[in-house]
Amino acid sequence: MRKLFLSLFMVLAVTTVSAQDDVSKHNFDVAKNIETFNAIYKTLDMMYVDTLNADETVGYGINSMLRSLDPYTVYYPEDKSKDFDMMLSGKYAGIGAIIRYNLAIGNVVIDEPYKDMPAAEAGLRKGDIILAIDDSTTVGKDVSYVSSHLRGEAGTSFILTYKRPATGKTIKKKITRKAIQLPTVPYYGLQDNGVGYLNLNQFTEGSAREVRRDFIEMKDKGMKAFVLDLRGNGGGLLNEAVSIVNMFVPKDISIVKTKGKIRQVNRDYRTTVEPIDTVMPIVVLVNGETASASEIVSGSLQDLDRAVVLGTRTYGKGIVQTTLDMPYNGQLKLTTSRYYIPSGRCIQAINYKHANGGSTEQVADSLTHVFHTVGGREVRDGAGIKPDVEVRPDSLPNIAYYLAGTGRDSSEVMLNWELKYIKNHSTIAPAKDFHLTDADYADFKKDVLASKFKYDGETEKYLKQLVKLAKFEGYYEGAKPEFDAIEKKLKHDVGKDLDYNEKLIRPLIEADLVAVYYYQGGSVENSLRNDKQYKAAIDLLQDEPRYNGILHPTANE
Repeated sequence: MRKLFLSLFMVLAVTTVSAQDDVSKHNFDVAKNIETFNAIYKTLDMMYVDTLNADETVGYGINSMLRSLDPYTVYYPEDKSKDFDMMLSGKYAGIGAIIRYNLAIGNVVIDEPYKDMPAAEAGLRKGDIILAIDDSTTVGKDVSYVSSHLRGEAGTSFILTYKRPATGKTIKKKITRKAIQLPTVPYYGLQDNGVGYLNLNQFTEGSAREVRRDFIEMKDKGMKAFVLDLRGNGGGLLNEAVSIVNMFVPKDISIVKTKGKIRQVNRDYRTTVEPIDTVMPIVVLVNGETASASEIVSGSLQDLDRAVVLGTRTYGKGIVQTTLDMPYNGQLKLTTSRYYIPSGRCIQAINYKHANGGSTEQVADSLTHVFHTVGGREVRDGAGIKPDVEVRPDSLPNIAYYLAGTGRDSSEVMLNWELKYIKNHSTIAPAKDFHLTDADYADFKKDVLASKFKYDGETEKYLKQLVKLAKFEGYYEGAKPEFDAIEKKLKHDVGKDLDYNEKLIRPLIEADLVAVYYYQGGSVENSLRNDKQYKAAIDLLQDEPRYNGILHPTANE
């Protein structure tokens, strides 16, 4: 026994000394590299042939250091404080409109004004070409340049010069900036089938309060089931996510635990109030852009067997950022912990490696671990939230991207037709009822063909690669007749492609047009008619045995 005790003591002593040596070496490496960095910069500042801009040179060094860690650790110097505030609150001061670069004319245009915001109040419309802001020309400038000039202090005014394509007139208007709150809930409403729908696109201050109010309103109107749409929601404030989960699960339930290197970041976020409803059937819609706080909501409701998650696998962001004050009014958004949802799993999909300037590695499915919901259903960590019911949306054909102006050398033919339609229609049907007539689509097709519209077909692209490879390997001449025949069959017939893809192209145009007359909320409402995942959610909610069988499979055995 004495020998065993001495052996254990010696192992413990060696381990302790080794740990102390590691800490000492780490501290030495930190001090050495900081001293080296200071010495190099001082030498450059004193001897480099040109005068250095300290903010630019050191700032580049800081940003390079942070980029080697992960994309969420970001330094905001004092002159970027407005970007920092907007990141936290979702608020900024400006005109309240989405702008984009029109490839055909080489200029920034208005794409979508927000309801009740300065752009809409000034009468700006989709397609208006931004020419100047006060005395600063914006002709040929990129989106970031124009955006930075449109923003400013709330209450300040400027003269906007723009051209309206429908009339060809150049217009000048005085616009006063105001604090812009990006719409948290673009659309919600009780549908004809008694199912309530709510589209939540971000978790900023007050978003839980807004969701709560909208949910209660629909419930008071007779809502029997609920669809929470988190598709495309990139996340935001963690406490807002916990508050939304708290609407549907009892008080004092652990929703998220954060764990990091220092004790101060280790927290247990629990529900704190009595819920609104713990029994109403819920489906949460998710996709690959559902991330962070959205994954906390969807993953927690899944872990607690409170909702069925439907759609496609989520993004997989399981790390948490904290904001810290830095010298000279700077701010550092810093990854300090990982979060773990009720089953105990962390759904982080990417490992960030910090050696050699940083790299990323996707977590393989084979390396994930099994966890269980409160009812015993199997779930896994890593790689985001896997939906209980996988439903893939209809994929857009290649021609749609070019029609919408995202292809190289785009003719912006869809935008031009939409502007013509807007010019000829002062009003349209209510958002949920609006649709293009057959005559409208025929007119659109005629304009596309008249424009000599072209686009790169994927099949043609791959055929060219195959021909190149066949020539390299010496097979082309012998197979030339077959290649010629295939090339002939794959030649684009734009008219035929427009007819074949009509059911997918029509909704894109309809959503664009509805946004002009009824803003973002109307566009969301209109799109539900053609939404494959939404329809699958409705079918599930109206099939009670199937819904219950997903959440409580053992009860049906």
